[in-house]
Amino acid sequence: MGRNMLPIATLPKAFSQVASIGNNIAIQIAAGSSLKAVYKYYHKDGDLTLQHFIIFFGVFELFLSQLPDIHSLRWVNALCTFSTIGFAATTIGVTIYNGKKIDRKSISYGLDGSSSSKVFRAFNALGTIAFSFGDAMLPEIQNTVREPAKKNVYKGVSAAYGIIVLSYWQLAFTGYWAFGSQVEPYILSSLTVPQWTIVMANIFAVIQISGCFQIYCRPTYAYFEERLLSNETATSRSSLRNKLVRLVCTSMYMLLITLVAAAMPFFGDFVAICGAIGFTPLDFVFPAMAYLKARRRRHQNTKMYLSLLLLNFAIVVWFSAVAVFGCIGAVKFIVEDVKTYKFFHDM
Repeated sequence: MGRNMLPIATLPKAFSQVASIGNNIAIQIAAGSSLKAVYKYYHKDGDLTLQHFIIFFGVFELFLSQLPDIHSLRWVNALCTFSTIGFAATTIGVTIYNGKKIDRKSISYGLDGSSSSKVFRAFNALGTIAFSFGDAMLPEIQNTVREPAKKNVYKGVSAAYGIIVLSYWQLAFTGYWAFGSQVEPYILSSLTVPQWTIVMANIFAVIQISGCFQIYCRPTYAYFEERLLSNETATSRSSLRNKLVRLVCTSMYMLLITLVAAAMPFFGDFVAICGAIGFTPLDFVFPAMAYLKARRRRHQNTKMYLSLLLLNFAIVVWFSAVAVFGCIGAVKFIVEDVKTYKFFHDM
């Protein structure tokens, strides 16, 4: 039985690493864009580019990465919680304000381009929608640690999805209402007035995602540290060798993430590909596969049992298709953006 469950048990680890890395590349781009927006508000003719701010944010995250574990970031998490509320409330309010300032007759909600272009944009959107569910993955996993696991998972997932619907989805709906199909992938880039509230929203965004970055990079750090440190030294977190290993691991990770984000600062494309090949399998496909695997050992001839099996099988098939098509759409637009803007373009 253990060998049969092995593929399902190991695949999520690989996909979680992909999701974490892709998510942090998107965070780097978003943070750089927000920092640049604040900079341009005070220095309209400034010479610093998006790449500079991506590097600045990378250096800051490298500093935070030297803290021993996620529990050392309580003060960061507290600020992030406050900033998440501030960002959602401010951005939704400013988006509605901007929407009312625009001539509603000039807003188009249709897709431009050829039929094939519309199809690929729809594929790209599937990955973006899947990305919005990514933050539910962490409460889902964390709540399995405490007993009773089933009850805690249900409470954790319900709370996570509730927050997603009340914040991200409300922001998506208001952004689409305000700007139609011309809305920017990073909503703050679409806002124009009042400028002081946009600056405040950008500051909230940077604080919020600085904590999110640490949450998603810690599993990768732990993976490499466990393999580079012996059991003997792993118990002594204050040892010099541990600190050097952490510095090397975190520096290499931050160098990779910062380099990719600076070279290809296409926020919407990375969100889509991360959602397609990272969060879609983790949030939808693998849980349903695990359910089917577990239930296969029980021979219950009930309508409820068969209905649940059919439902979970449909979830696996549908969201596997979403992952494939979303990945195709995202890759296509990344290739097109690289051809249009070239590497290290100042967006």
